[in-house]
Amino acid sequence: MSMRNLPMGRVGRALRCCLLVACGLQIVPVAPVQAAQVDNIRLWAAPDHARLVFDLSAHAEANVFSLDNPRRLVIDLDQSGLDTDLASLELEGSAITAVRSGRRDGGGLRVVLDLSREVEPRHFTLPPNEQYGHRLVVDMEYPGESAVQNPIDPIESMIREQEIAANRHRSGAAEADAPRVDPEVVAQQPAAPHPRRDIIIAIDAGHGGEDPGAIGPSGTREKDVVLEIARRLQRLVEDTEGFRAVMIRDGDYYIGLRQRTRIAREQKADFFVSIHADAFNSPRPNGSSVYALSQRGATSETAQWLAASENQADLIGGVDGNLSLNDKDEVLRGVLLDLTMTATLNDSLAIGGQVLDQLGRVNRLHKSRVEQAGFMVLKSPDIPSLLIETGFISNPDEERRLRDSGHQQRMSESIFEGIRAHFRSNPPPASLLAWQRDNQRTPSGNEYRIQPGDTLSQIAARHGVPVAQLKQANELNGDVIRVGQVLRIPRS
Repeated sequence: MSMRNLPMGRVGRALRCCLLVACGLQIVPVAPVQAAQVDNIRLWAAPDHARLVFDLSAHAEANVFSLDNPRRLVIDLDQSGLDTDLASLELEGSAITAVRSGRRDGGGLRVVLDLSREVEPRHFTLPPNEQYGHRLVVDMEYPGESAVQNPIDPIESMIREQEIAANRHRSGAAEADAPRVDPEVVAQQPAAPHPRRDIIIAIDAGHGGEDPGAIGPSGTREKDVVLEIARRLQRLVEDTEGFRAVMIRDGDYYIGLRQRTRIAREQKADFFVSIHADAFNSPRPNGSSVYALSQRGATSETAQWLAASENQADLIGGVDGNLSLNDKDEVLRGVLLDLTMTATLNDSLAIGGQVLDQLGRVNRLHKSRVEQAGFMVLKSPDIPSLLIETGFISNPDEERRLRDSGHQQRMSESIFEGIRAHFRSNPPPASLLAWQRDNQRTPSGNEYRIQPGDTLSQIAARHGVPVAQLKQANELNGDVIRVGQVLRIPRS
């Protein structure tokens, strides 16, 4: 065939080939560009969402969209291939019933997830860090589901919200747009039945999912040890009258640091405890530690190092900075509120002292006092919070003890005993423990136990004191009074 009979495109290619040969250059066929290989896929199932993580050999652009009838989620990765077995993916506990893959028209990888329920997908990519390479993270949130398995009862939530508002008012940190209530109207309201509510303890097992936390010399993963201790603590709390546990993480999945504190606040927790077994940059440190929030500097080099390490967890666990800051206004308000909520920090330090004392009976203490550092998970303005380092998993002897079930049980018992001791002495006003305290003792001469039908105005008039003085003596801010509650009567 002569050159003139070739189509124009082929003519051009033929001319280029002739020129290359004439110049003595070798012609090498160009393979299609493949941006990345999917080396592994990991799935983490939580009560309110599932997370699919694609480990990639390089960055890859993705397109994620839903299809109906039947429900499916489609994940397209440009110029990518699959180098892992999808059949080995454990789907139990997630909304995914099956996974399949194929080549897209024009190149690239398509992964299709068959779903058993409606999901709200979002996705983002993460750059390499110390533990992982490039990742594509696909989150499937379940509309209407709670992040915890047994969310707080709405009535309990309302009672706890009233107490939080009262604490804010006493601290001078009430929201500017908080509703104003006429004190005279409140003073004439009959005493309400005592709710005898449970004290809610939020238990946070650190790390989880694709974030293993610290890893000991023998391969023990922090996320596994602390979840076991947290579950033991949960059982102790639930088995004690007047207390109730909320598990922030009750399985092997990751929750962002801000989300952990948000869950505790949504569940109206009275106390938040985050359990860890961290590592240091040396195998020598050992012993248990208790940390409260610091609004300034850390109290030791170790505290500063651990806080910096823990606050980086989202980079490993997989949180997209652009998507995780939807609550930035709330977080900002919380951080600003921290500056005025000194009572919360004082409670944290008081509970921390009780817990530290108990921990010292079952394990060596790394520090003999409650330390303070800027841990992100402790920044809940309304909730006293502690981070407990049960031990240094980087120490071989301590790693061995942390794996021991007996030691785990003793650690959880000591943590709860410290918490319980504090709340027995300082029960929230609407709690069962407060009701028991008030009804198990005879009021002294300057005290009065509220009876059914009593109002604040009547009690004040009966004892010849102004309502404002009676409220001030009992730190009442206009909140309802409770039947069985004991009031101190100030001297007129």
